[in-house]
Amino acid sequence: MDRQELQSISFQLVANVGEASAHFSSAINHARDGEFDEAESEITSANECIVRAHESQTDLLRAEVSGEEIEFSLLLVHAQDHLMTTITFGRLAEEFVRLYREVHRG
Repeated sequence: MDRQELQSISFQLVANVGEASAHFSSAINHARDGEFDEAESEITSANECIVRAHESQTDLLRAEVSGEEIEFSLLLVHAQDHLMTTITFGRLAEEFVRLYREVHRG
């Protein structure tokens, strides 16, 4: 895999997880305001972005397993870091939505 292709995949990862993170933040804000349908919609949108990010990651894994040399890239490390952080943030966002739902039920 050449450097340009690796950079492209890394940018796809960063873009998708950035979008997911924004959706997760929005979900928390909606839940805080008692807007649970909107919060759930944002969670769904975020998870769709995570799936797209995982697809990019899987492309890299498949290439390496098939014997392609994947050159070390700080950009790829950065992308992977964002993916893992956003997955964790997503779990917390889902928990916040549940908690806010309970608080609003009173």
